Amino acid sequence: MCLCDRVSRIMYLKSKLSWNVVLAAENLDIKGLMLQKAIITRLMADFAAKKASKDLGYFLAVSTVLSIGEGKVRQQSGDVLFPVDFSCITFKMLTGEVLEGVVHKILKHGVFLKCGPAENVFLSQKKMDDYQYVPGENPYFMNGKSSKIEKGVVVRFLVIGERFKEAEKVFEAVGSLEGDYLGPIS
Repeated sequence: MCLCDRVSRIMYLKSKLSWNVVLAAENLDIKGLMLQKAIITRLMADFAAKKASKDLGYFLAVSTVLSIGEGKVRQQSGDVLFPVDFSCITFKMLTGEVLEGVVHKILKHGVFLKCGPAENVFLSQKKMDDYQYVPGENPYFMNGKSSKIEKGVVVRFLVIGERFKEAEKVFEAVGSLEGDYLGPIS
């Protein structure tokens, strides 16, 4: 299931996951609601710390806790492991997808865009139809139709490649303006 944010027109994915949540014995409470709150709090902390995965993209939000299974005591530590099923919202750029990003860095050979949680989307000058680099204190790219790409401008682009950097848990992508209805948005 995909959800579309009307303002930024970025595609998000809704995923169902099953994770094990581990609680230290001292965090356990006999009262059911307090235990449930502790499990959900720990799930949220683990979710935020994970940041992203190659298959699902960036982890943005837990939307629904579907079920919390029976706890199992770990023999060595005494911690209790709870299987938790939940749904979440993720963001992943896919090759061939048309997205929008905001220009945040301009170089002689192209621009870098921020697109949702992804900050490393490179748009090479070679993939920007007839745009020319204009140097100066605030450099920009301009084409023959006076269309301007500068810092802060929203650009609609085609994703032509993406990769996941496991160590940093970030995605990098390469975009193109070659195609209909791509480029700066008025």
